[in-house]
Amino acid sequence: MTTPRVRKIRIAGRRQKMNFTILTLFPEMFEGFRENSIIRRAAEQNIISLKPVNIRDFTADRHKTVDDSPYGGGCGMVMKPEPLAQAIRQAKQNCPQAKTILMTPQGRRFDQKLAEEMAGEKSLVFVCGRYEGIDERIVSLMDAEISIGDYVLTGGELAAMVIVDAVTRLLPGALGGADSAAEDSFSAGLLEHAQYTRPMTFEGESVPEVLLSGHHQEIDKWRRENALIRTFLKRPDLLKNRHLDIWEMEILKKWRSEIETIIQNQTVSGTDSLSGRQQKRSDHCLGCHQSGSS
Repeated sequence: MTTPRVRKIRIAGRRQKMNFTILTLFPEMFEGFRENSIIRRAAEQNIISLKPVNIRDFTADRHKTVDDSPYGGGCGMVMKPEPLAQAIRQAKQNCPQAKTILMTPQGRRFDQKLAEEMAGEKSLVFVCGRYEGIDERIVSLMDAEISIGDYVLTGGELAAMVIVDAVTRLLPGALGGADSAAEDSFSAGLLEHAQYTRPMTFEGESVPEVLLSGHHQEIDKWRRENALIRTFLKRPDLLKNRHLDIWEMEILKKWRSEIETIIQNQTVSGTDSLSGRQQKRSDHCLGCHQSGSS
């Protein structure tokens, strides 16, 4: 039986640099992020550009006001439409083919499939909201609204970093290896297989022998099965929505057969897991307590 090959992520014909523009009130948050190993290397190799833009630069008053109280009352503040609209239009003028993304809990849930879709774009502009959100009239300037999860953050900056990192990993050359991104969790619809490094034995636990065999086909087979096991145990929901290939179906059937054999070999008396002898003793003790005996 041959092991199916992992689907490789390739963006056909990509030669143009991916431009990330981040519209934010706190551009300094991205200084450390740009020094991240993968992001820094991708920028140095001209695979990406990452440009934080301060929305306050597009205000018209001396106080650089970017927020105001909401109409209708309520707590908190709302980001004003004028400076944000100008910042978006300037970003689109610099990169006419860019897609504008609003980071919001109300958006489409971000996942690996969406990361692959975004990696096929030429430029992305991220709008990072703050306070209670942005003026609704700005939403019409967006191409998409994206959420990284059902929880609330102080602003959209961290969410934008998550997406930039995930998308950058998919761009050819960013990881240094042609297959690196294809082997990550979720890239093949499964969690990643277990990883091991030196020493060979740690606190009494050894590295699986197959990984030391040098037999690449057997190693690949082990990793595929291990990824399937980990997905089944940790994220079974991924398998429910996955179109299983023939090899995966064979593995799952083998597990089912082994589990059924284990169950059939158990000698169970009654509805609990006690043996018949243990059940009688338990019933006897229960009777003693019910009769008031000690």
